[in-house]
Amino acid sequence: MTTQALRNRYVTDSVSTASPGRLLVMLYDRLVLDLMIAGQALEAADRSTAATRISHAQDIILELRATLDTSAWSGGPGLASLYSFMINELVQASVTGDPGRVESVQSFAEQLRDAWREAAAQVTGAGP
Repeated sequence: MTTQALRNRYVTDSVSTASPGRLLVMLYDRLVLDLMIAGQALEAADRSTAATRISHAQDIILELRATLDTSAWSGGPGLASLYSFMINELVQASVTGDPGRVESVQSFAEQLRDAWREAAAQVTGAGP
């Protein structure tokens, strides 16, 4: 097996055996990575890479929004609004080429990821 095939198998196995909390954190990890690369690409005037990464980041946020049960907890509607804001900022970043908008969304994504990581660790008893 090639190194790439082994890596793909590892990723597939990791996703298929992850808890729901871990999957959520993995999505946020990928979101942050996409945003980091998109911001760097915009700063380097690489609009093609930025567009690809921003589009993927938007897909992740849309999936997070679609699976959010806003009636399950009092913070649900606020989180839904934050997701909508993040999508709008990424649309504007794509149109204007403004890396600052991507960095803003990345900051929110990092804070959300860290909060979900801590919550998932507490649920599993692993600690923060």
